[in-house]
Formats: sequence, structure tokens, C-alpha cells
Amino acid sequence: MINPLRFWTRAPQARRTLLFASATHVWSDLFFALYAPLLPLIKDDLDLTFTEVAMLKSLYAAASAVLQVPVGFMADRVGEFWLLVGGNLWVAVGLIAMALAPSFVLLLAFTLLGGLGGGTQHPLASGIVSRAYDSRARATAVGTVNFAGDLGKMAAPAFALVVAVSYGWRGTMLVIGIGAIAFFLALMFIRRSVEIDRPEPVESKRADAYDGTDKPITGFKILSVVGFIDSAIRAAALTFVPFILEDRGMESTEIFIMLILLLAGGAFGKYLCGWFSERHGLISIVWVTKASAAIFLVATIYAPMVTMAPLMVLLGIGLNGTSSSLYATVASFVPQARRSRMYGFFYTTNEIGSFAAPLAFGRVADVFSIRASMALMGLLAATILPVSLALRGFLRPSPAWEEA
Repeated sequence: MINPLRFWTRAPQARRTLLFASATHVWSDLFFALYAPLLPLIKDDLDLTFTEVAMLKSLYAAASAVLQVPVGFMADRVGEFWLLVGGNLWVAVGLIAMALAPSFVLLLAFTLLGGLGGGTQHPLASGIVSRAYDSRARATAVGTVNFAGDLGKMAAPAFALVVAVSYGWRGTMLVIGIGAIAFFLALMFIRRSVEIDRPEPVESKRADAYDGTDKPITGFKILSVVGFIDSAIRAAALTFVPFILEDRGMESTEIFIMLILLLAGGAFGKYLCGWFSERHGLISIVWVTKASAAIFLVATIYAPMVTMAPLMVLLGIGLNGTSSSLYATVASFVPQARRSRMYGFFYTTNEIGSFAAPLAFGRVADVFSIRASMALMGLLAATILPVSLALRGFLRPSPAWEEA
């Protein structure tokens, strides 16, 4: 009989780090993707407007951004393992509270409180994986972690399809929350076999080289702007794609299936683009993915319904594929000892986009129409193309502090 624990402990340290980060990412992205397929049910149950629907999605994203910078500093004292496990447990408890909320106001409050725990996942997981793998394999490793997260996103509409149809949105949140608590409590028992690599202190000459030039700092700022737009497009699309499908005549079961295809395309895109970015560069990936996202967002309004299934897969690739390349590129501007902190800053700027975009596009949908909102999303996706060109002078294959 195969002993899973023996397999785990005998795995190389880098692989254990990758497996641990990937497992926590599956659950974390499942938590935060769960709202998308449930929003139409919540809207009908609580009689909400599009703006109120957007408030739930935006507040969830905003709450997860609040602690992303502090946890980068807390990791040095508390340890990344406990922060990752504890943060996900926090969100799981929040989901149970959301399921029991009797009104929109309380649901909004529990969404805020529960979402706070999500701030631990992305900066810490990206930081430990980028340290565990050298620069040649980093984009693929980060892409693998992102792919794992999208498995969680794919599971969200799948659970909705199985559970929500019979037990509603509250039952779905309860099942996920209770299941996650059991998983993360069990995960604590492998703590002694998880030797998460710690960052080595940055030598003074490397720190001076980094602090003495504006080039990495400027590149990081431009990259953050690109990440902000990318996250804004993705958050708005995932919020309102179910409603454009509903507007075009699809039933709940069909919408859940379309969301599974959308997120499956996203998972495939993240993994594939992480691999391709090592060979073709960030700018090429951004142009291919975001140009296609702009086209396919508009196509959701006009494309024949018979083409909607493959369209969802292609849209998912365009929406999500960019992020693997962006996350891996952060490490090109940041020395090892500062990565958890700087990933915290990067993800926070991303989450600001995730917070603002659903609110803005929800208002457009209320004032004009859901179709006008989707068309405007396509236009926003196209704006990332010229912005990304500003990165060309700052990208290089191997930063000085990694060569030293």
C-alpha cells in the first residue's frame, strides 16, 4: 500500500513547497470564485440590484486585499505555513457566517469579515514558490500554482450545479465552509514535514545595487499598473458573464456549465501562459491574451448561442492567462528576501482593480444595460495593450541579484 505521508516527506523540498502552495490555492480560489455562480441566485433571493450584487463581489475582493501587505511582514515572525492555513480557515468560517446571514446588510458585513482571511494566500504562496525554483523554472512553477487555483475556480460552478440547484446558495456555502475547515485542520498534522524554504539575507552589495537604481522600481510600478487593469477586467467579467448569459435566455443549469467551461479555459490558460512566457516573453503573452479577451467579451453579446461553449473556453484563456506571466515577472524586479512583501504590494494593487471594476460596471448595467456593460469591458481589455509596451525597456532575463 502506498503511504501518502512517506511520498510527501521523500519529495524534494521545492516540490513539497509547490504542492503545499497549490493545495492551499485550490481552496482559496474556490472560496472567492464561489460568489460568481451563486450571484444570480442571491440576487433573486434577496431582490438585489446589479449595483448591490457588485457590492458583494467587490467587497469580497477588497477585504482580501487589506492584509496582503501586512502578512508579508508578519511571515518573518509567524511563519508562512501558519499564515496560509490560518487565513484559509478564517475564510471558511466566514462562508458559514454568510450562509446564515438573514439579510443583505448582514451578508455584506460577513462578506467583509470573511474576506479578510484571503489576504494571506497569494503573496505568501507566490513568494515561497518563487524562492523554491530558480529563474529558469520560476514561470512554470508559478503557472502551476495559478493552475491549481483555477481548479478551485472550476470547482465553484460545479458545486453550484450539484448543490445549489437543490439546496440553494446558502447550502452551497455551508458545504464548502465545513469541508474546508476539516481539510485545513487535517493539514496541520503535516507541519513538521513541510520545510518551507526561508529567504536568505540579502547581501549589502545586492541591497545597495537594488536600492541605488530606479529601474527595477519603475518596472515594478508599471507591472503593477498592468496587473491592476488585468485584475479589473477579470473581476468584472466573472461577475457579469452569468448575467449576460441569463439575459440571452440561458437557464441556471446552462449558466453553471458555461462557467465551468469559462474557468476551465482560465486554468488551461494560466498553466500554458506560464510555460510560454519563459520562451516568448511577457509582452507577447499580454498582447495575445488581452486582445483575445477584448474580442470575446464583445462576442458574448452577439455570438450565436450554439458557439457559446467554445467561446467561454477561449474567453477564459484570454481573461486568466495573463496573470501567470505577470506574477512570475514580479520576481524579476524584487530580490528574494523581499518577495513576500513586494508580492503583497503587487496583489494589493491588483485587488483594488478587482474591487473597483464590478462596482463601475454594475452601475453601467443598472443605468444602461448589461450588454452595454460587457461592451465597455471589451474596450477596457484593449487598453492594457499599449500600457504593456512601457515594460519593454525594463525586462531582462536574469536580474543582477540572482546572478551574483
